[in-house]
Amino acid sequence: MNQIPVCIVEDVTDIRQALEQIIELSDNCVLAGSFSSGEEALVKIPQLKPKVVLMDIGLGSTNGIDLVKELKPQNPNILYMMCTVYEEDEKIFNALRAGASGYILKKSSPSKLLEAINELVDGGAPMSSQIAMKVVNVFKDLPVQESVATAPLPFVQAEGNDPAILTRREKEILEWLAQGKIYKEIGKELFISAETVRKHVYHIYEKLHVNNRVEAVNKYFGR
Repeated sequence: MNQIPVCIVEDVTDIRQALEQIIELSDNCVLAGSFSSGEEALVKIPQLKPKVVLMDIGLGSTNGIDLVKELKPQNPNILYMMCTVYEEDEKIFNALRAGASGYILKKSSPSKLLEAINELVDGGAPMSSQIAMKVVNVFKDLPVQESVATAPLPFVQAEGNDPAILTRREKEILEWLAQGKIYKEIGKELFISAETVRKHVYHIYEKLHVNNRVEAVNKYFGR
């Protein structure tokens, strides 16, 4: 199996070294580069072209969100996951708008971090459960469109105005995704394999005409 090239952008030495060790000791990731400043990352990441970048938000003189905003258009295939201590709503949504595909807290365990990287590469949008609930709560507070206001949650208007009906299992999995659970955790809850969860998620995205978890949650709540 091909290893996932990962770059790290983190200005705190202890944290950066800890992240480096997690990547180096993993079975399916390889450390492509590690940078202590945004300025260095801005130059090196386009050259290295990693698959995943773990990006800190607070980088002293620079801002990780601004870096993603500048780097993402240059190489759209590079996936950025914010790895930070911040849980503020504004920072979360600014990061997602800038082009980040995932948002995980630094206090997450090494296994959760690696699972999140795998999920990101598989087309998901991994988030810590605390972050996912903030996203869900924002969508819940938005006014529901009149066209779906009286429809049950599993029914979402798909392209061509034909309702895409989620199965009970798909709805169940989407509820767990909205809580920030990763595939392995969902599998344990439902007594199925992570691979089976991944297949269900693929069908959910296909039915809802979305590309990631955030878009799926958005449509699920009828925005």
